[in-house]
Order: sequence, then C-alpha cells, then structure tokens
Amino acid sequence: MLVAVVMLGLFGGAQAFAQSWPARTVRVVVPFAPGGTADTLGRLVSQKLGEALKENFVIENRGGAGGVIGSELVAKAAPDGYTLLVSGVASHCIAPALSKSFPFDPVRDFTHIALFGGPPGVLVVTPALPAQDLKQFIAYARKEPGKLAYGSPGNGTQGHLIAEQLKQVAAIEMTHVPYKGASLAVADLIAGHVPVTSTTLTTAASQIKAGRARALAVSSAKRVPEFPEVPTFAELGYPELTASIWFSLSGPAGIAPEIVNRLNAEVRRVLQLPDVRERLRLEGIEPGDLDPRQFAEFVASELKRWGPIVRASGATAD
Repeated sequence: MLVAVVMLGLFGGAQAFAQSWPARTVRVVVPFAPGGTADTLGRLVSQKLGEALKENFVIENRGGAGGVIGSELVAKAAPDGYTLLVSGVASHCIAPALSKSFPFDPVRDFTHIALFGGPPGVLVVTPALPAQDLKQFIAYARKEPGKLAYGSPGNGTQGHLIAEQLKQVAAIEMTHVPYKGASLAVADLIAGHVPVTSTTLTTAASQIKAGRARALAVSSAKRVPEFPEVPTFAELGYPELTASIWFSLSGPAGIAPEIVNRLNAEVRRVLQLPDVRERLRLEGIEPGDLDPRQFAEFVASELKRWGPIVRASGATAD
C-alpha cells in the first residue's frame, strides 16, 4: 500500500512537472553554423514555439563534425525538456555510419520528437565554370580529373555524400573541401574560392536566384516549383541521388511523454501556419507531419537506408 502511494506520488509529481513545462527558457541546440538550413528551420520553429508556449526558445549554434558535436552535447543533457536539438539525417543517419567509434546511439540516446521536413540537395557551380548543365559539368570533370574541388557543409553531411555518390556513378574525380556549415560553403563559392558546392537548396536559393551560383541539379523526386528550370538528378539519369535533407526536433532520451506529445503537436501546428508554409514553399521544403512514434520509426528506417550507402561510398569521418 505504501509503495502504491509512493508511486502515485511520483507519477503525480512528474505529471505536474510536465503540465507546468515550460516554466523557463528552452535551449535549442543547432549542431551547425548559423545561416544553414538547420539554423533557418530551427529559428523559424523556435520563434513560433516561443510565441505559442509563452517562453523563450533560444538558439545555440554548436557546429562541428557534421552535427556530431552539438548532438552529443544534447544527448548528455538532462531530459527535462529544457535542452532540445535540431537533429537531422546528417547527424543521426549518415555520421554514425562514417565512424567505427561513435559518441552516441542515434536512436537509443535521444527522444525523437517531431519531423520538420527538409529541402532537396543541390549541386551548384560558380558562373565562371564552363559548364551550363550537369552533362557539361561531368564532361569537364572527366577532362580535368582531380582538379575540381567541391565544398560541402561538412564531412558526413548529406551534401558531402551526394557529391561522393555523383563521383562514383558518373566516374569523375573531385576533391572534397568540408566546411563548418552550409552557408560557409556557399559563401566561398560566391567568393570564388571553390568552384563547386553540394549543399541544401535552401542555403543556395538566394544566390541561384541572383545569378551568383548556377544550379545543375536537385536531389528531389520532382522538380521544385520555385526552380522549374533546374532538373532533378533522377531525370538526368542518376536516380541514386534522390534524397531529402531532412531536419527535426529531438532531445535527450527520457523526456516525459506529456512534454513530447505537446511539443510534437505544437511543431506540427506551426508547420501548417500559412506564413510558415509559404516560407517553406519558397525554399522547396515539404513540411513533416508525423507523430512521435512514427517519427522514431522514420529515423530508424533512414539509419538503415544510409548505412550501406555510406559504406559503399568509402566516405569516412575526419
């Protein structure tokens, strides 16, 4: 009887805590540099969550190692709902397959809360490069084997892996230049320091529209309505490169289900707001709409998908 009373008291205390959450500022760690897609989505959703839940959701950028450094920080945080993570395919599905020794389990060490969605990848080149389309680009790369360098958001990111897959299926050679974030890779492309970048369409969109970067192909299954002139890799003969660079909201393992369900419902509501949908549409992002169980299953399935692809590519962590 005493045990039952104690257990009831503990349950009641946990439930009361979850119902009072959030009672102070929530830290949202973005494991990439400012300006990239993870940062953009994290700030957009965090602002809306703060407005809805009447507390500040503050972004903290902790870039490095393809999202691993910031993700490990969150994995070790208290599971009280006050430290969250902008997770994604790079940090939780690709990076684990790049190394035999990894600092966290992408499924067991996290509470996966809600899928944001994400943009396709895009291969962009500087307008100075004598290649108007992907066919000409491949021909140029074959003519100058190993002389082209391409930038990516970092080792182990999907931008890196898509470019490595292109090297394999198109039989070309390029040198990888990893950056600490997508925006830095695009900035160096515009500055002329690197002639090619494989990154998210979101990060490169404004430069493509301004004519400062030429988009050769996107990794979506269909052409993006905002960029109808840019073909997909699939229609150009490379269906292996079809992928979404998705991002999401996660936290340390063990967050109370009441907090998880509340956050999931709020994130899904935010993603359907007219102004948010319009912002996402302009950047080619299809918003996610999965409950916590479905999202956790999605992460596990993506981990299984990308593992063999990473190993086949020969890509490794720094």
